[in-house]
Amino acid sequence: MNLIKSTGTFSFFTLISRILGYCRDLLIAIYLGSGPIADAFFVAFRIPNTFRRLFSEGTFNAAFVPSYSSQLVLGKNKSQIFANKIFNLLLISLLLIILIIEIFMPTFIFIIAPGFTENSDKLNLTISLTRITFPFLLFVSLSSFFSAILNSHNKFAAAAAAPIILNIFLILTLLFQSYLNDQLVYYLSYAVTIAGIAQLILLFFFIRKFFFPNITLNFKIDKKVKIFFNKLLPSIFSSGVTQINILVGTIIASFQASAVSYLYYADRIYQINLAIAGIAIGTVLLPNLSKHIQSKNKKKINFIQNKSLEFCLFLSLPATAALLIASEEITSSLFGYGSFDPLSVKNSAVALFYFALGLPAFSIIKIFSSFLFARHNTKMPFYFSLFSVFMNIAISLYFFNKIGFIIIPIATTMSSWFNAIILFIYLINKKYFLLNINLLKSLLKIILSTGLTSFAFSSLIKLFNENLNYESEYKLIAIIFLVILTFIIYILISLVTKAFKISDINLKY
Repeated sequence: MNLIKSTGTFSFFTLISRILGYCRDLLIAIYLGSGPIADAFFVAFRIPNTFRRLFSEGTFNAAFVPSYSSQLVLGKNKSQIFANKIFNLLLISLLLIILIIEIFMPTFIFIIAPGFTENSDKLNLTISLTRITFPFLLFVSLSSFFSAILNSHNKFAAAAAAPIILNIFLILTLLFQSYLNDQLVYYLSYAVTIAGIAQLILLFFFIRKFFFPNITLNFKIDKKVKIFFNKLLPSIFSSGVTQINILVGTIIASFQASAVSYLYYADRIYQINLAIAGIAIGTVLLPNLSKHIQSKNKKKINFIQNKSLEFCLFLSLPATAALLIASEEITSSLFGYGSFDPLSVKNSAVALFYFALGLPAFSIIKIFSSFLFARHNTKMPFYFSLFSVFMNIAISLYFFNKIGFIIIPIATTMSSWFNAIILFIYLINKKYFLLNINLLKSLLKIILSTGLTSFAFSSLIKLFNENLNYESEYKLIAIIFLVILTFIIYILISLVTKAFKISDINLKY
């Protein structure tokens, strides 16, 4: 496997999905803004979308890929039987969960957005919309199961491309907003669930070569299946800790008007880099790392782990610097249109600034967790993540009344850095990860390249300041041009400093 090429394939489709996701969110910002209707939709959309991220963005892989790969070694028949048992248990469990939540939706929304109880109209709308979107959980979870099988066979393209469908359906719905008027949010909610069905059908088409599901209630839950499910819940919590922290933030933010929307737009911006620097690399390295750990090839294990962390930092550090330098300009250029007024831009930009401080940590957690998941260890990341979430809740609740919603990105960043640091300490102490001297040298080169590029980007932002203000008609074009130009500058500087080498593209892992 070639880490950079495989990550490139995964990242390409993920980036397309994120770009379409931006187009979707831009249209939502224009037509819904950051008012009560937007808040209601974002909660209704956040819940299934959080589950999508928890299941699809490497989390389900963390428990499934190592177990499935070990069965794959024993033969196709063994892996088929194992996968089919998991499929049927998932199907039954998800149907029961959805049925229970649909029945008790008012109570569920009270837990997820308790602040909405102060506005009965907003609360009732949120309940109605979430009832429509919640079945998406079934389809996206089964899609994640199919994706994990494809990833186990080093097939990453279809799994990475599948989320594009959701964005296409939502964009098409938004383009017909003039005909939908007040019913727009309902049609958007229906589009979410319909997109989930389409996504599942697409992945089924690609998975037939490796697995064909046999729906049955007549199966035994053997030791291997029990071991898998014992690993699944901890892996969902630990690998998806960033998303859980964001969901916790949404719950707390529901007590402040429009805060849910501000956090949503900020979250959408930094997630673009996280998808590539953390999720893509973590997803791609897991199957091969699991195989090398199983064969006890220490040289390969050490090489893959150091290179994946280096690649993660190479992508996340400059993105962090860019978001810190121009959080307001970026937010304004991407979402500052229509109902999304200057105040909304300012508040979202402040949230983005503090989220950006945690971006490297969000990515590192994905990488370090994969190191443990490949060793069938999901418990320790779970414990660390659990403490991280409690830390996030404690900080957010203590300071929320004093400084408002802005404490949420601050608390998320602080708790995520804590999580990343204790993961690192645990890996070093257990000798699961050995720092290579070449990684430390590369890190210094990456920091130097990032510093020089940051200076160039800051100068460009000042130079194009008039084209980036809220009133400018060309601010989107300007920011895209500056980001592409800065990325080219970063690559060129990295080639000079040798933070990046052309030969790395062809390295086999």
